[in-house]
Amino acid sequence: MQAGATPSAPALVLRPRCVEDVEPLVEVCRDPALRPWTSSSVENDADGARWVQAQLQGWAAGDRFGFAVLEAQPDSARGQLVGSVVLKDVTTGEPSAEVGYWTAAPARGRGVAPRALEVLTRWAFDTFGAGGLERLELLHQMDNLASCRVAQKSRYEFDRVLPAAPPSYPVDGHLHIRRTDASHPPRPGQTPDVPAAGA
Repeated sequence: MQAGATPSAPALVLRPRCVEDVEPLVEVCRDPALRPWTSSSVENDADGARWVQAQLQGWAAGDRFGFAVLEAQPDSARGQLVGSVVLKDVTTGEPSAEVGYWTAAPARGRGVAPRALEVLTRWAFDTFGAGGLERLELLHQMDNLASCRVAQKSRYEFDRVLPAAPPSYPVDGHLHIRRTDASHPPRPGQTPDVPAAGA
């Protein structure tokens, strides 16, 4: 899947996780600013391999779909890992599932997370809508202001404050929701232009 280039940023490619992601994943996870917001600790190649294997198991089970977000690089057949998006807790017949994301430090401020999340959102509703998926939930801690901005840019509407649930959520959080009727492209002027998902 793809998100087209913008005037200030290259195109993004979203693909399922693979073993090639281990080395760049370890490098990205060394970022101290990212660690408080991720639930998994990836310190070395062995941790990275286990994490990638867990993503592959999610695909095989059909309940968790993690995508590497790559930024197209000139003169290279491979893109640079700039982020991650995931659709999780997918169950046939259930009306909701959850999304998550992170952005690598060098790519922050370039709209990677909102663009990738838009592609994931459309894919989720296109793929699982017939099985009953009606809404996607996005959760973040209240002190994660960057994640709140991503939710707003991606038209995930604020629903309510969630009480803290240590250890995974040590402080109160926000629940944002996007419903299937919001999955169609906005009218011009309604929100910032988001490139359409590609094959």
